Amino acid sequence: MKSVRERMDINAVYREVGSYRGAAEIYGTTHRTVKRAVLAQAAHGEGPAVVVHNYDAVRDLVVDRVAKTQGRITAKRLLPVAAAAGYEGSARNFRRLVAEAKATWRVDHHRGRRPGVWAPGDVLAIDWGEIGPLYVFCAVLGWSRWRFVFFAENLRADTTFSALAACFEELGGVPKTVLSDRMGCLKGGTVAGVVVPTADRAGVGSTRPLGGTRGPESWRGHRTRSRRLPAAHHRRNAWPPWRPNRRSSSGPRAACRCRRDPGG
Repeated sequence: MKSVRERMDINAVYREVGSYRGAAEIYGTTHRTVKRAVLAQAAHGEGPAVVVHNYDAVRDLVVDRVAKTQGRITAKRLLPVAAAAGYEGSARNFRRLVAEAKATWRVDHHRGRRPGVWAPGDVLAIDWGEIGPLYVFCAVLGWSRWRFVFFAENLRADTTFSALAACFEELGGVPKTVLSDRMGCLKGGTVAGVVVPTADRAGVGSTRPLGGTRGPESWRGHRTRSRRLPAAHHRRNAWPPWRPNRRSSSGPRAACRCRRDPGG
């Protein structure tokens, strides 16, 4: 005996071809089986019966309130209003209705986030991490995925700018944008919603010969003329081989350039 899903598939194939034998050849069964499935479907109607819920009478009310509150109203606040409008079901069923209305509203009213679209030499994303007693400064070119790692003992502003300077020197150029989160070492304060950069002149001065940086804090650093990135960084998957940086550095810091793992 065919299951409900199989009978639905048989009826779908029959509606496409319009003949029992053609549908049987496509589905891999006999024409008699196709005929029985089609006649059974015709006997029960063209489609499944419409499911009636006890909250259908207040569905329009819930949809309207969800739209007015931009999807923030809760079922607990909306339940007394629905009960006054004639809803007599349980709170659990009503929560399902509110969740469904919110999900439908968010489909056309999302926050507008889109995946990043990178261009060669456009964005260098930076961030700090921690491995044991050391702090790790990581930088990644958005388009080519070229990566840079810098180890340090602290997260001060001068250390961050020194890491950026070493990254630019190893990169052989300056990207258009340096993207970071709200690093506390780079933030001096907030005025009218705009982040004011730190007053550390040693850190700010280290960026003058290297170009500007810009993060989500709407801060633009000093911009000067800079070289374009080498052509090797404009080709996807053109990774330079790994080699440590043999230049001397002040303190226990060290920098290295890494390539993308071919199996990653």
